[in-house]
Amino acid sequence: QVQLVESGGGLVQTGDSLTLSCAASIRTSRMYAMGWFRQAPGLEREFVATISWSGRKTYYADSVKGRFSISRNSAKNTMSLQMNSLKPEDTAVYYCAGARASNSEEYYATRDKYDYWGQGTQVTVSA
Repeated sequence: QVQLVESGGGLVQTGDSLTLSCAASIRTSRMYAMGWFRQAPGLEREFVATISWSGRKTYYADSVKGRFSISRNSAKNTMSLQMNSLKPEDTAVYYCAGARASNSEEYYATRDKYDYWGQGTQVTVSA
């Protein structure tokens, strides 16, 4: 019983900022690492960012490090991805994902660890 819904995508220009949100319906008695992935046309779905259940641990793909920031509000079961200095190569469908975690500090950067996925939200960055 896990459902994830992304929102906040849109069309922006190079250098703009955009914030994506993920609303999660989960069993609060369990711990989940959360992540963001993206997929551009013709390419594989790639890792973007992840955050541990505690929120104390985060990890980013090299391509977005320093520009994107992941956060979560466990009380509200929401997660966000603040994207700054957007580039055309950031254009993709962005997916929210969740993975069962054994402890509050675990996080995962590979697709195989995630069992739950949102429907995706389109982000388009024009030159």
